Amino acid sequence: MAYVIKNNMDSVNALKNLTENTKAQNKSLQKAASGEKINGAGDGASEYAISERMRVQVKSLDQDDMNAQNGISILNTASGAIESTINILRTMKEKAIDAANDSNSDVDRAAIQKVIDQSIDQINDNAQVSYNGIMMLDGSRNSAVVEGGTYTHLTNEKLATDTTFETTLVDLKDRSNNSLGIQKTDTIVVSWVKNGETKTVSISPLTYEGQKKVPAFPAPIYVPTTLDHNLGTIISRTAADVDIDIVDGNEKNPDGTIKGFNYIGTDEANEPVYTTSGENGITLKAKEPGLAGQIAGLTIAVFDSDGNPRKSVNAALDSFTETIQAQNQSEDNALVFQIGTKANQSIKAGFMDMRASALGLESASDNSADANKYEDSTKVPANTNIIVSKKLNVSSQATANVAINVIDNALQKALNQQTMIGAETSRLEYTSANLVMSSENTQAAESVIRDADMAKTQTAYARDSILAQAAQAMLAQSNQNSSSVLSLLQ
Repeated sequence: MAYVIKNNMDSVNALKNLTENTKAQNKSLQKAASGEKINGAGDGASEYAISERMRVQVKSLDQDDMNAQNGISILNTASGAIESTINILRTMKEKAIDAANDSNSDVDRAAIQKVIDQSIDQINDNAQVSYNGIMMLDGSRNSAVVEGGTYTHLTNEKLATDTTFETTLVDLKDRSNNSLGIQKTDTIVVSWVKNGETKTVSISPLTYEGQKKVPAFPAPIYVPTTLDHNLGTIISRTAADVDIDIVDGNEKNPDGTIKGFNYIGTDEANEPVYTTSGENGITLKAKEPGLAGQIAGLTIAVFDSDGNPRKSVNAALDSFTETIQAQNQSEDNALVFQIGTKANQSIKAGFMDMRASALGLESASDNSADANKYEDSTKVPANTNIIVSKKLNVSSQATANVAINVIDNALQKALNQQTMIGAETSRLEYTSANLVMSSENTQAAESVIRDADMAKTQTAYARDSILAQAAQAMLAQSNQNSSSVLSLLQ
């Protein structure tokens, strides 16, 4: 073996092993300290990229869950306000029923009216509820409504399926085809509420005496003596003609087919609406769209010649319920809750207008109807009496009776909105649970790629530490061996 000093290969080799072992020791130490086996792209380029994308996904899912939770908070805020409105409407119906009882004097009804007025004001206050400055129930956050707005539609499904608006009152039958037993000597009272104003048409007897000018489409016509009133005449061609129209079941579809009397009308999305049973019904439609033309409630009552109500008749005839709600034209202003990691992965929540005017409890504008225009109209029979009140009124037995149906319709609107909010809340809760699970699973997958096995890391650290110490010792030994060359120079 040659003795050399310029290139001490033993030391070089020992130094190389010491350097490698020290680097390995440092990597093991870094993994043990961070708990991750991938601390940078140098530790595994593909694994690093995959795990980083997963970390972004986890953060995004966590934010989605936060969005869902905030959405639930918004919906709960709106739900609480509507719950208060429902409670108020419940009290208002109780007061209206009380006012409809003649055990109350006019003074008593005036006091009840004050309660009704204050209740309406509180409903308007409820509609001003907000979350983080966002108004929800004032009509500013509703879904899209077709151009021109929607019309109030009221449908009766308790009359015989072959009933049309040409059916005379005395020939009306119930759903079981039993005659309602209306007599020509009876009195029929039709009452409705538009813009908070109660209007009433009272007709008796149920025949026209002599030659009378009666409105018909397209122009007024004369009718012969003792022509029996039909349903269309009473509802659509009396004084109600200015507010209410009929939905003709003989109207044709674009393809030429007959729509039928199970067809009601079109909703806010311009989609056709049919009766829930699929059978024929009688549908009334407001003459004007939106809240300005809204018919908040319709009451039809029949009384015999002694003034006693015909209960079985009224049960069938006074059953017009709201099937399409009047709404003003609107763009889509519904709230959007972002609940996905990609663009447009969201849930929309639209809120209907819950102000008193939208519920039909007060005027949507300051324009009030003029009673005199009915008195001068040739469309009103001479024996027609009209009463007009400015707001939802319980100051008399008759107006209080009409108010009951109006409040029922308002209550149904509030319940529909509450049900929709409840369904959206439930969906967001399911969404939140799904997001939490997705975040957990994604984090578990990222852990498999990136997290260090601490037992294995500690074992590697101990091994690298021993090897580094051994290499350091051998380096010292190799340096010592080279010094023996000096003995040859002595």
